[in-house]
Amino acid sequence: MTPKKKKVNKEDALKDRLKNEVALELGLMDEVKEKGWGGLTSRQTGRIGGHLSSRKSKKKSP
Repeated sequence: MTPKKKKVNKEDALKDRLKNEVALELGLMDEVKEKGWGGLTSRQTGRIGGHLSSRKSKKKSP
């Protein structure tokens, strides 16, 4: 039996692209490339999440 491939929908691809963009802006992309996303500290991932949520809020407001 072969393992099922994970389907990547457009929404997930957009989230990944935005996450990478924010990490690059915060200067964390080198660390992500070196250690992977799991190698970031909770503070670093929190900063990324905070920036993502503020962008989401700005998009919703007219």
